[in-house]
Amino acid sequence: MITLAVDAMGGDAGLAVTVPGAAAFLKRQPNVRLMMVGDEAAVGKALREAGVPMERVRIVHAAQVVEMDEAPQLALKNKKDSSMRVAINQVKEGVAQAAVSAGNTGALMATARFVLKTIPGIERPAIAKFLPSGENHLTLMLDLGANVDCTPDQLVQFAVVGSELVQALHPERGLPRVGLLNVGTEDIKGTDTVKQTFKLLKSGKLNFIGNVEGNDVFNGKIDVVVADGFVGNIMLKTIEGAVKFMGGAIKQEFQRNWYNKLAAVAALPALKGMKSKLDPRKFNGAIFLGLRGVVVKSHGGTDEVGFMYALEEAYHEAEAASLSKIEQGVAAQLAALEEVREQEAALETAVTHIGTAAE
Repeated sequence: MITLAVDAMGGDAGLAVTVPGAAAFLKRQPNVRLMMVGDEAAVGKALREAGVPMERVRIVHAAQVVEMDEAPQLALKNKKDSSMRVAINQVKEGVAQAAVSAGNTGALMATARFVLKTIPGIERPAIAKFLPSGENHLTLMLDLGANVDCTPDQLVQFAVVGSELVQALHPERGLPRVGLLNVGTEDIKGTDTVKQTFKLLKSGKLNFIGNVEGNDVFNGKIDVVVADGFVGNIMLKTIEGAVKFMGGAIKQEFQRNWYNKLAAVAALPALKGMKSKLDPRKFNGAIFLGLRGVVVKSHGGTDEVGFMYALEEAYHEAEAASLSKIEQGVAAQLAALEEVREQEAALETAVTHIGTAAE
């Protein structure tokens, strides 16, 4: 049975969201146990009031809470008994297979990286998230804000861990298709960092399909989209804003006059289907990818439905044993890339020697 450690105190609403979300999740998934981490008395009271089956829940006391606006460095230094830190410790100790928190993103990343460390060969963890694209297809995008400045090597590492995660969770897809987010599909476009990354990915053994543009992310033809955290975060927030704008605009138009209101009644089934398909709560749960442990970040302002889906994301990763598969895949992919680099270096050296001899 899979065990998830839950930061019960994290997020804008804390227990008012995490406990109902946990209750809904337990009803959906019978093969799971939860470790609810936080103030023992407060967590216990909330669980009893929500009617949560206590035989599948264990309360782990934590005396401190990381505030949503707290500096990550201070949280890491001064909040060693926070619900966030204690939840991550359960993963480190092997008691839980994944940790979930809706708390302070910066503090969660700093704490997770300090406690769990990164997978060998991965310099920095990235924030990754599955986005709806095409019919019944999800595209993984990373980095979404953890690293605003990246080297070509780090972007390649993101591509590798992203590809391995998709392959672990969706083996039926075959080798995941990886795209590099750029201002155009031509290999001559983009910053120097992006151009160098393109060359590295092209020489590696990933299923690299080349540069992709922002409007390609949703066509269902890409499995992994790679970008630095600056570009990725801007794109994510733009997508969220565009969806909200479209929803508001459609609602406004249907309320404009009686004719449109009648049309809205006829279109109601389609509108409900569209709303359900694009409900951002269903895609709540960003993955801290590249760590030696599964950590999922829920949006701090989500409701109990959104938090339930964040727990679902962590559960599916743990169920697929994604971490062990990612570590094995990363080692093989980075070794292959290093071999290609050594061959290119040897060829360059040979060419130089030939040129020198000819002179």
